[in-house]
Amino acid sequence: MNEAIDIHASSAATLDTRLARFTLRDVRAGEACVSYREAAADQANGNEALPLVLLHGIGSGAASWVQQFEVLGGARRVLAWDAPGYGASTPVSSASPGAADYARVLRDWLDVAGIARCVLVGHSLGAIVAGAFAAAHPQRVSGLLLISPAGGYGAADPQVRADKRDARLAMLAELGPQGLADKRSANMLSPHASDEARAWVRWNMARVIPHGYAQATHLLANADLAADLAQCAGRVPMAVAVGAEDTITPPAACERLAHIAQAPFDTIARAGHAGYIEQPDAYNALIDTFCQKHPLIQPSQETIQQ
Repeated sequence: MNEAIDIHASSAATLDTRLARFTLRDVRAGEACVSYREAAADQANGNEALPLVLLHGIGSGAASWVQQFEVLGGARRVLAWDAPGYGASTPVSSASPGAADYARVLRDWLDVAGIARCVLVGHSLGAIVAGAFAAAHPQRVSGLLLISPAGGYGAADPQVRADKRDARLAMLAELGPQGLADKRSANMLSPHASDEARAWVRWNMARVIPHGYAQATHLLANADLAADLAQCAGRVPMAVAVGAEDTITPPAACERLAHIAQAPFDTIARAGHAGYIEQPDAYNALIDTFCQKHPLIQPSQETIQQ
C-alpha cells in the first residue's frame, strides 16, 4: 500500500512540475474574478490561429489540461479557466444556477482576454457551459467540440432531478473533496489508465471547493444541453467525442447529443470519462484536427460587442 501511495505522489509531483510552466493567473471579468492558465503561441511568426478555450468538468479544474497546453500551445493561444466557484474564481451569485449564469461569466472573461472568436472545447459539465455560450453567442464560436458531454437533467422529471442533485450533494457533505477524490476518481478512467493518469485525476479532484462543487451540482440538475445544441445546429460547427469505455457519460448518450447537434461523432479507444488525461496523444490529435477545420483569422474586436 505504501509503495502505491509513493507511486501516485511521485506521478502527481511530476505533472505538478510540468504545470508550473503555465502560471495560474486571475483577472477581473465583469463583477467576477476568474482564475485561469494559458499557453501562448509565438505570435512573432505571424501566427493568427484562433484561440482554443478549454472548459473542465465538475470534479476538475484548469490544471487538468496541462498535457494539452504542452502540445497544442505551440500552434495557438490555449486558455483554460477555473469555472466559477473553482480555484480562485468567484462563485456565481445564484444558489441554484443555470447554464446561462456560467455562460455570462465566460463571455466577460473572453472579453477581458481580448478573444472575439475562438474554438471552444467543453468536457463533461464544461460541455453544458460551452453549449449555453454557443447558443447565446454563435458568432463568437468558430467551432464547438464536446468531449464526454454531460447532458444535464433539466428535461427530466422534477423528482429525478431532485434525487440526482441531492445524492451528489449528500456525497459531497459526507466525503469532502479529498474523500471524493479517493472514492470517485477511479470512475473517471478506463482500466487501461496509467498510475500517472490516476494520480493526476485524484490531484485535481481533491482541490475542488465545496461551495463551487455544490453550485455545479445544481447546474447539472438544471441544465438541458440538448436544447442548447438544437439551437446551435446549423449555426455553429460542432463535433462530439467520447471515450469508448466512459461509464459516466456513456457513448450511446453522447451519440444521442451528437445526433441532436447534427454533428460528427467519434469514440476514442481505451479511454474513459477523463480521456484527455489518460490518452493525451489521441485527444490532442482530436482537438488539433478539429481546430484545423476552422478559420484561422481573428475577426475585428467589434465582434466582441455584438
